[in-house]
Amino acid sequence: MKIPEQAKPTLAMVALQAGVSAPTVSKVVNGRDDVAPETRARVLAALEQAGYQSPVQRRAAGEASIVVEVVIDVLDSAYMIEVLNGILQFAAAADVEIMVSVTGPSPSNLRTPERRAQRMLDEGRAGMIVVTSAFSEAQLQAFRRRKIPVVVIDPLNPPSADVVSVGATNWAGGKAATEHLLDLGHRRIAYIGGIEKAECNQARLHGYMAALMARGVTVDPQYIVPGGRFRRESGVAGLQALLQLDQRPTAIFAGSDAIALGVLSEAGRRGVRVPEDISLIGFDGTRQGEESVPSLSSVAQPLEEMGRAALRSLLRQARGEVLDSHRVELATHLIVRDSTAPPAGTAKG
Repeated sequence: MKIPEQAKPTLAMVALQAGVSAPTVSKVVNGRDDVAPETRARVLAALEQAGYQSPVQRRAAGEASIVVEVVIDVLDSAYMIEVLNGILQFAAAADVEIMVSVTGPSPSNLRTPERRAQRMLDEGRAGMIVVTSAFSEAQLQAFRRRKIPVVVIDPLNPPSADVVSVGATNWAGGKAATEHLLDLGHRRIAYIGGIEKAECNQARLHGYMAALMARGVTVDPQYIVPGGRFRRESGVAGLQALLQLDQRPTAIFAGSDAIALGVLSEAGRRGVRVPEDISLIGFDGTRQGEESVPSLSSVAQPLEEMGRAALRSLLRQARGEVLDSHRVELATHLIVRDSTAPPAGTAKG
């Protein structure tokens, strides 16, 4: 039996199409696990053919009150605040309510995806934006089964191709930061990273390495310092390690502004002058870097626009629109301030 095109699909109609009971269709729609894989596949195919929309999708399409949940680790960084500002700006213009959920340093709430996904469905959330939290494919499945849109901003782990993610041109940004230091005359350039396996960290590191190799500068492993997190303490520990080398670097590319500010504070404590003794460039382009002394050269990410793009993509999914791409990558740009200069005893150019 084929469902008439003019009829609004119901669970009963989908059940008839799939040759199962209506409660079985309800279990599939609600993401229940007690359905055989073959039956689930048959029901999902019938749902898609019928054009059935979940309550979340119908709320979005009907322009009723739309609530989007934003999940963050902690709200204690300039990066997070600026991304959230972008989300809130777009939400205000689109008449969307935002609910912020803080998981803490260890995103334990995300380890119960079935319960969280079902709660979101029951409460009529239009979808979820996840900011910088590790989010496994298994966790995403709970939301996908319930047809709940999810957008991940700057994911630590690369999501699958059908998951919408928003980020910046990290490789190009890392290359631009390193090229700036090379143009000033530096050759002993260190990189202090954040979470070592994070996708954005790896891209920035590879951009750094590509810039060095393009200029014929050997990549020295002792100048690559992995950090535990994109935090000030990684910069403090990183500078401490670099200052113990027999041949210290003359410049440092930090994987985030927060790391760079940690380098800056530790340099001041140890009497190392920036940029006279060592040049320093960060990544993010936050207001904190702009207000530091000296002001921080940085590769700026369009953080607020990343937040706006995430919410825009999520609402399009909730309306059932087909996205042109599941990966939104926004351009970075170099900002030169006071923390970078030619090496001591040289002149620029």
